Amino acid sequence: MVSQESTSAEVFDERMAVKVTWQQALAWRMQRQLLDPVGKLSVAGVVRRLCGVQTQVASSAELAVRVRREASRSGEVSRALSEGRLIKTWAMRGALHLITPEEGGAFLSLIAAGRPWERPSWERYFGLNPERLEVLRRAVREVLDGTLLTREELVAAVIKRRGLGHVGEALRSGWGTVLKPLAWQGDLCFGPSRGNRVTFMLPEAASSRWAGLPDPEEAAPVAIVAYFRAYGPATIDNFHNWLSRGRISRRQLRKWFSVLGDRLAEVEVDGERAYVVADDLDDLASARPTTAVRLLPGFDQYLLGLGTEDGHVVPAARRAAVSRQSGWISPVVVARGVVCGTWAVDGDRARIAWFREAGRPPRNALEAEVARLSSILDRGLSAAISLA
Repeated sequence: MVSQESTSAEVFDERMAVKVTWQQALAWRMQRQLLDPVGKLSVAGVVRRLCGVQTQVASSAELAVRVRREASRSGEVSRALSEGRLIKTWAMRGALHLITPEEGGAFLSLIAAGRPWERPSWERYFGLNPERLEVLRRAVREVLDGTLLTREELVAAVIKRRGLGHVGEALRSGWGTVLKPLAWQGDLCFGPSRGNRVTFMLPEAASSRWAGLPDPEEAAPVAIVAYFRAYGPATIDNFHNWLSRGRISRRQLRKWFSVLGDRLAEVEVDGERAYVVADDLDDLASARPTTAVRLLPGFDQYLLGLGTEDGHVVPAARRAAVSRQSGWISPVVVARGVVCGTWAVDGDRARIAWFREAGRPPRNALEAEVARLSSILDRGLSAAISLA
């Protein structure tokens, strides 16, 4: 049970926590993330299970979905977007994500509750105080009503509005910093690209399934339980960093967790304290270590859900090989729930760099996984395994 008293983000009651090993914990997490066994959920079901899929690189996002499905087809993520079964928007940590229109608003609601646009630095950098941002919100909703616009079209329409002529340069930024608060508040999302140009539209226009943003107090139990079902055993700090990289106050975080009562259960994982959803406790305790080997794409949620600083999944000595410059997250080889190498497609070969300290490469399993990747990508690939 989560306490309301401590000022620390990590709080445990006095009851004896269930004890499990990290081998069990990672095996259970692999199962929850549809990696062992590979799942049968729909495209939207996979995205829902993972609480969103990061999609700066569209091909990586599609592969992240497809490696978790027994049967899949090329272009299925794009079809889900066009049919309104998914929405593309700025979400967790300010990164582009695929979210479901039914549940995604719960995560956006919590991100928006941090209200980073109220910091003095916003006004200094962008000339936007909270009042002017509200003016921008109304303007964007008005110009997007009934249509979708490219970034340049959106900027041209907005800067004509009184008091907003100075925001043109900030709105044109590829980083989307000024537009992100609008996405977090449900005022815009991405529409279908027009050639190589992105477009924006209202979420309710992108999907008839759009459920809007619930109040943060209503959203918190939904979002927190969904996260711990996919990424547990995890800590409150893990959730905090995954959601917003610390942009939400500890006080607010404690308030949200306090309403969960006994819905979260504490566990001891090889001496470390963490949480899982209470209903999952028996399944976790009975989990057996996994022997699965998986090739996961860049920016995969298996890494991003806990962060590459989680040494139980990404060995500390190999973090630089996984988390590279400019925020690039490499495609990885996962064995027994741990990152044991990286990989890349080079012509007709899947070049696997197996970490020496991970032991002898499981060649049969790696070749079988390359064959599965070949069928997903619809191209003949052979495995080229080397030690790194």
